Amino acid sequence: MKRLIVILLILCTLLPDSAVAQRRWQRVRGARSARWEVNEQGDSMLHITMLPVNIYHRKRDLREYQRMIRAVKKVYPLALEAARRMEDVDVDLSELRRRDKKQYTSAMEEALKKEITPMLLKMTRYEGKILLKLIDRETDYTVYNIIKDYRSGFTAGFYQMLAKMFGNNLKLQYDPDGEDEMLEQIVLYYKAGLL
Repeated sequence: MKRLIVILLILCTLLPDSAVAQRRWQRVRGARSARWEVNEQGDSMLHITMLPVNIYHRKRDLREYQRMIRAVKKVYPLALEAARRMEDVDVDLSELRRRDKKQYTSAMEEALKKEITPMLLKMTRYEGKILLKLIDRETDYTVYNIIKDYRSGFTAGFYQMLAKMFGNNLKLQYDPDGEDEMLEQIVLYYKAGLL
C-alpha cells in the first residue's frame, strides 16, 4: 500500500512539470500564433503562424525601413505614455466641475510643456510625424482633436498652424491597412520584443 501511494505522489509531481514544459513552448517568439494539435496517432504537433518578413531589393527601401524602426523605438513609449495620461485626465475631468476643468487643463498643459519640450526639441520632423501617427493609433484621436477637446478650437488651430510652419500636420491619421502598413508591422514587432 505504501508503495502505491509513493508511486502516485511521484506521478502527481511529474504531471504538472510536463504540462508546464508544453505550455512554455506554446509561446513562440516572433510568431503571430502558436497552437498544439493532436493527430490521429496521438502525436502532438505545434502549428506556428509567423509574422511576415519583408525583403527589400533596393537599399533605399531598406534604409527607410531601418529609419522607421529607429523612430518607433524612440517615440512609441511616448505615445503609450500619452494614451495613459489621457485616460488619467479623462478620469480626473469627470470628477471636476466645469469651472475647475479649465483650470485643471491649463495646469496640465503647462506641466506637460515643461516635461515634454526638452524631448521634443531633440526629435527630428520625421520622428515627430511618426509620434503623431502613433498617438492616433493608441488613442483613436488625432492630436488636433485631442487639443481641441481639452483646450479649445482656437488653441488647436494655433498649434496646427505652428506645426504646418515646421512641416508637420496635427491632423495626421493612422491607417494600418494602407499608408501605415509598414509602421503597423514595426509596432507589432516592437510590442513582441523583436526589435
